[in-house]
Amino acid sequence: MPFAPIPVSTEDVVSFLTNMHGTEVSTPHLLEASEYFDCSLATIKKRLDQYKQGIGKWDLTIKEARKQLENTVTISQNLVPQIDDTFVKFGNYNDLKKIIQSRLFYPTFVTGLSGNGKTFSVEQACAQLGRELIRVNITIETDEDDLIGGFRLVDGSTVWHNGPVVEALERGAILLLDEIDLASNKILCLQSILEGKGVFLKKIGKRVDPATGFNVFATANTKGKGSDDGRFIGTNVLNEAFLERFPVTFEQEYPSASIEKKILSSICKDDQFVAHLVDWAGIIRKTFYDGGIDELISTRRLVHIIRAYSIFSDKAKAIKVCLNRFDEETKQSFLELYDKVDADIQLEESMEPVQEGSMGNIS
Repeated sequence: MPFAPIPVSTEDVVSFLTNMHGTEVSTPHLLEASEYFDCSLATIKKRLDQYKQGIGKWDLTIKEARKQLENTVTISQNLVPQIDDTFVKFGNYNDLKKIIQSRLFYPTFVTGLSGNGKTFSVEQACAQLGRELIRVNITIETDEDDLIGGFRLVDGSTVWHNGPVVEALERGAILLLDEIDLASNKILCLQSILEGKGVFLKKIGKRVDPATGFNVFATANTKGKGSDDGRFIGTNVLNEAFLERFPVTFEQEYPSASIEKKILSSICKDDQFVAHLVDWAGIIRKTFYDGGIDELISTRRLVHIIRAYSIFSDKAKAIKVCLNRFDEETKQSFLELYDKVDADIQLEESMEPVQEGSMGNIS
């Protein structure tokens, strides 16, 4: 008794045709498949009914991809940032908040030195307004798949997953492109999005238009022209057409001494220590802007020192461990300057080195 033929599946036919001829096939290709699987042409056509695009034409990607898109796991959690009680409004905060509050599409570029609250301001503006925020940290490796989305393997099946850009478009959320000046020319995949026109997902044959309230904010340490002084290694010269799609650019400065004291006082009750730190940072920044030194103390670095103090309960140690990121010469210069600002702290006597042999024998 002869064995009954094994029925050919749609997956088998699609796999064979894709491997042999790609995703766009015609009747001669289907005839080849019918010979390979030893079945009629009608059977092959029936298996590919969902992919038919016209007379004698089949597309093996679009309908299957759309079907998979329906099964995509979407982000269901609340993406509104939490309100930070320690946040102090300063700089461009009010302007950024007005742009977000308007719910108009108005891409905004924010530039400034590291650690001066660029990203934090956008985040807290969204928190105050109850707006969803999707933050993407840009690197030289960031490409279209990372931003727009792509196919992912889930439980053995290939499923389309929206990228953060598409997710923000569909949700009407704020898209924050952080450190955008680290990007390569692959960031140009966002051109149409920065024009407010949405994006066509060519891999699945679907157009995504921006929902009301969608907007793009970009932060950077440079203005997209590279870093002339070499402080921000890895930053790139961004395409002029890309930059031109941002109508406004805000320049973020470090906060004034009074504002910086408020920021630090919100997390530290030692007003004298806070005042000394702010005065110290102010002198260093002035020297930096005058070209006397190549490094400075950011507001973020001052917060690091305050946090270290809350952990170690030792002001001198907190300052030292947070200055260890600098080269030895710069570190010593900063320490010596702090000694002059705050005579009550003896930095040289802090953090005594471990005596030789005190670690014992390691077997």
